[in-house]
Amino acid sequence: MGVEAVELRQRIIEALKKVYDPEIPVSVWDLGLIYELKINEEGFVYIKMTLTSPGCPVAGQIITGVIEAVSSVQGVRDVDAELVFDPPWSPDMVTPEGREELKKIYGYDVVEEYLRKEGKTHAGEGA
Repeated sequence: MGVEAVELRQRIIEALKKVYDPEIPVSVWDLGLIYELKINEEGFVYIKMTLTSPGCPVAGQIITGVIEAVSSVQGVRDVDAELVFDPPWSPDMVTPEGREELKKIYGYDVVEEYLRKEGKTHAGEGA
């Protein structure tokens, strides 16, 4: 990946960090909702993403926000966002930054509590 491609990817990630799930004030990137981010040489972007719940009442709003945010990034020609629920989202997908935000919001480590209950030992990263 060349320097321009790396910079474009970083700008897209920064744009995704400005899109929030209205029910959880943490970005879609930091919640770990972005499973895959592909960018080709022509500026076409493919995003595979999920939601915290298949029954999310604001699904359309979140997907539209993702597409609009990424489309506004200089160098992006078009965006295709695919919504998937396999694998299902879980709190261990939250980035370290998102985890800190959740601690501020809820007053305790939501991810650590989930991991403890599930008998897991470590949290994941973003796409």
